[in-house]
Amino acid sequence: MGTTQRPHDVVVVGSGFGGLFTARALAGVPGVRVTVVSGVNHHLFQPLLYQVATGILSSGEVAPATRDVLRRQRNARVLLGVVEDVDLDAHEVVHRSPLGVVRTRYDSLVVAAGAGQSYFGRDEFAEHAPGLKSLDDALEVRARIYGAFELAELTDDQEVVDRLLTFVVVGAGPTGVETAGQVAELAHRVLPGQFRRVDPARARILLVDPVPQVLPGYPQRLSAAAARELERVGVEIWTGWKVVDVTDRSVTVEDADGQRHEVPTVCKVWAAGVAGAPVGRVLAERAGVDVDRSGRVPVEPDCTLPRHPEVFVVGDLMRHGTLPGVAQVAIQSGQHAADQIRRRVRGEPTGQEFVYRDKGSMATVSRFFAVAQIGPVRTAGVTAWALWLGVHLVYLVGFKNRLTTLLHWAVSFLGRGRAERASTWQQVVARNTLRRTGEAALGSRPADDSTG
Repeated sequence: MGTTQRPHDVVVVGSGFGGLFTARALAGVPGVRVTVVSGVNHHLFQPLLYQVATGILSSGEVAPATRDVLRRQRNARVLLGVVEDVDLDAHEVVHRSPLGVVRTRYDSLVVAAGAGQSYFGRDEFAEHAPGLKSLDDALEVRARIYGAFELAELTDDQEVVDRLLTFVVVGAGPTGVETAGQVAELAHRVLPGQFRRVDPARARILLVDPVPQVLPGYPQRLSAAAARELERVGVEIWTGWKVVDVTDRSVTVEDADGQRHEVPTVCKVWAAGVAGAPVGRVLAERAGVDVDRSGRVPVEPDCTLPRHPEVFVVGDLMRHGTLPGVAQVAIQSGQHAADQIRRRVRGEPTGQEFVYRDKGSMATVSRFFAVAQIGPVRTAGVTAWALWLGVHLVYLVGFKNRLTTLLHWAVSFLGRGRAERASTWQQVVARNTLRRTGEAALGSRPADDSTG
């Protein structure tokens, strides 16, 4: 009698860009069985989280269920669980769920667990200045932003009002610039006329970073254009200042000469720095290699773990030369890992170097204004904004998400509405309670399943 050959089991850790594009690239490959293990039940389109935080988009539009995305891929399954260890000798992934610990065997492993927020050794800042790396982050930030305006309506104490209506965004990269720009639009364009005692247009929005200019990775001309637009919409740019302390009532900043200034503020958003997922350090330790300062795992040119050609590390969690931690790196490295696995299953030569094709970068600053660099093209203004809209629509997963996103953009950008303003104080209180007790909801640990 003939024997049935056992499938080649591929375990993908993470459901971000790297994980999802790896799994989809293996659709229909004969003899391959894919298991996606993720601490969250959704694929997160992280570049648009700031729009969830500012009430433009709903969480479902940027975070479709992973099962729904892969529902037609018959060789793929999805398991809910946080990966805590990898047994490189036994070829097993150890992951935790509310039902206990599970060990899943692999023939090939793709670790795409992504990166989370880094507070540069001051993790206590997170209680008062949440990041924008997860859906929980975005919903908490939304509650803090809108909650600040609501609380300001309740008091006649001008000192309290000023503190509530001062918003500080830490980090002048794309996420910080986009967040600050939208908070300014919210305060100066959307909310005026909706309150009776307080004027939202009085709000101050501060963008703080020790770097000398906003969008430091962009050409000087685009950076300057972004700065001018931020100032036009009402953002105060505090470049050259470093945050040295964060409390529930203030942010303390320090300049290059050591001079300190305390800014009274209730609502802070942290958009500076990234740290690799915790599983990266575990994997590196098991393999006998060292992670870098950001917690990224060094990989071979083909994205494999040193001395373990069956293990791939892709996206934000890998250190591959000087590649940046952006969605396109995660997408392309995930697709490369899938191609290497296909070759291995077919008995073809493997080990080809991963070659990243830079498709450019862009950041939106305000309504009808963005900056973009695509190859030799450098542009700022409405043309770049239109390019930004088109690119983000293309990479959103699912026709329904694209359609509803387009409708919400029409409401927000052509009109003055914000369709997704609902928030609850529990979104702030519950997360801080979890932080204080040291407990974490499944998938809510630092740097779990973000863009990678």
